[in-house]
Amino acid sequence: MSKIKLGLPAGSLQDSTLEMFRKAGYNIRIGERSYYPYVDDEEIECVLMRAQEIPKYVEDRVLDVGLTGKDWITETGADVEEVAELTYSKRGLRPVRLVLAVPQDSTFQSVRDLQGKRIATELVQTTRRYLQDQGIEATVLFSWGATEVKPPLLADAIAELTETGRSLKANSLRIIETIMISTPRVIMNRESGRDPWKRKKVENMITLLRGALLAEQKVGLKMNVFADDLDRILQLLPALRKPTISNLSEDGWVAVEVIVDDRLVRELICRLKDAGAEGIIEYPLNKIIP
Repeated sequence: MSKIKLGLPAGSLQDSTLEMFRKAGYNIRIGERSYYPYVDDEEIECVLMRAQEIPKYVEDRVLDVGLTGKDWITETGADVEEVAELTYSKRGLRPVRLVLAVPQDSTFQSVRDLQGKRIATELVQTTRRYLQDQGIEATVLFSWGATEVKPPLLADAIAELTETGRSLKANSLRIIETIMISTPRVIMNRESGRDPWKRKKVENMITLLRGALLAEQKVGLKMNVFADDLDRILQLLPALRKPTISNLSEDGWVAVEVIVDDRLVRELICRLKDAGAEGIIEYPLNKIIP
């Protein structure tokens, strides 16, 4: 039986990645202290590892496909094919940023003020390339973790990944520059990418994962509407296409079903009720395949 070897990120992206796969239809179970999760697809073998390691293992053909951040693809310089971008993070559906941050009370205002200074980061090569592009000479120090606590004693500034900036603020740091924006990517090695079966298997997986991510931002609504109120109801409804309308057994009434943005539904339900909709039901979605 043909199989693909899939590398999944451990650490900060692990929970959100496994939940995304679950909504896409893949049940992945991780045993205690096991780095080889079970997946209910006989054509997939999973390996759990640090996101930093995945690009090189994919490049070296140890893995056919992997899921890792654009930041680590850039940092490692791995020669891989980026098959898809999936915009999510450990707390939501936003990309993360690699930023330069300095102590709140420092005089540094831009990257130009870091000439000759010390910068701590996990992403050493990416930070060095950025500084070189900006014409800045500074000492870039590898950080093994807890990078936010390094300034001002151990470093003048840090280059750190952030989603919301809250951790930086909690450690009395402020952002002065954005080095790059990073999102998770599905990557394949060049040889596996040329294999028609493996390519199709990965493309199908991506379709389901993208469907799961799109569904995160949507909900379904069902309601009963008196025919005389239908035009007024339809004017309130945004949709991917047009709402589904079907006749009810009671004359003069129809059922309306629609997919809407999750951020709009709280106010929309009240407006629909005021416009005459009855029996309104909101339900979550697992996947939307456009």
